[in-house]
Amino acid sequence: MSTKDYLEKDYYKVLGVSKTATQAEIKKSYRKLARQFHPDANKGDSDAEDRFKEISEAYDVLSDDKRRKEYDEARAYGVGGFRGQPGGGIGDLGDLFGQAGAGERIGDLFGGLFNRGGGAGRQQTNRRARRGADVESEVTLSFAESLSGLTVPLRLTSEAACPTCHGTGAKTGTVPRVCPSCEGTGQESRNMGSFSFSEPCHECHGRGLVVDDPCTTCHGSGRATGTRTIQARIPAGVADGQKIRLKGKGAPGENGGPAGDLYVNIKVTPHKVFGRGGDNLTITVPVTFPEAALGGDIEVPTHGGLPVTLRIPPGTPNGRTFRVRGRGATRRDGSKGDLLVTVDVQVPQKLDDTTRAALEQLRATNRGDDLRSELLQQAREG
Repeated sequence: MSTKDYLEKDYYKVLGVSKTATQAEIKKSYRKLARQFHPDANKGDSDAEDRFKEISEAYDVLSDDKRRKEYDEARAYGVGGFRGQPGGGIGDLGDLFGQAGAGERIGDLFGGLFNRGGGAGRQQTNRRARRGADVESEVTLSFAESLSGLTVPLRLTSEAACPTCHGTGAKTGTVPRVCPSCEGTGQESRNMGSFSFSEPCHECHGRGLVVDDPCTTCHGSGRATGTRTIQARIPAGVADGQKIRLKGKGAPGENGGPAGDLYVNIKVTPHKVFGRGGDNLTITVPVTFPEAALGGDIEVPTHGGLPVTLRIPPGTPNGRTFRVRGRGATRRDGSKGDLLVTVDVQVPQKLDDTTRAALEQLRATNRGDDLRSELLQQAREG
């Protein structure tokens, strides 16, 4: 079995089992699939025949403990540990296999994995561009700013190439020399028995170069901490606690590599009147007892716009919520959430004689005991 097969084929997925499946589970799944796709049961079906071959190949590897271990190790150190670029994965390696001369480069990357050698391209691998580090920042917005969006200046501190030595790490007038331990590759091999893998060189720490006369600014690292100010656009509708990713606004890369990303943590100060629930704004509006009992039209404020008139139906209970569409926060697609209006029925604290008489008459008409009779009955039965 070739390294390419090990990297391209997910045998666990082929058999429909997890990576921690026991041999009994693997055998059970194989037998079920083999019966389903066996050529004798699917005569003339070339797709079923190909599927049967794929199932058999997967079982041959996973049913053998030694071959299964070798397969797991290859994928762990190959697919997970040697991506061609940040964010890469199986697709990146698939492209690499399909390119001219890919065999030689794969030998460089994975040759040591099965003790096969092949280091002709190691120096080129070490010299590849490196992506810059990601940077985090925080910005505090008012409630109104979070809904409308704005551009804010952010002062960032991150690592970049040393301005004195321009990233070489060597003192002005001198140059670094090739590391004698790794011969400029920046990597050294560690033997783990049935396979080996590369790790950063202990002497040059992965740079491939040794600095005899270090730069006085960066002390030979080639990197220095710098401060810069950027203009960051905060989109409309951001919420408290949200994290925004600004691609390419992080620390600069090395050797021509791309910059990292900037992650902005959003803090929003509370509003005196409005609240927030996802894409919806919330508000609690007081109403009088007669308005709740008899119904009526009430005026409700909106954020950043004119008030709206909301019709309260007769018999509205305390705590009922009404929806005013399109008066909420801006969504990613440009549409808006809603305004959720919760009614807070106010009980009068002082009553004049006329009002008291009217309420006494209402109480006589609607006895409270009748209202709670069912509740009392259920309590006794429980």
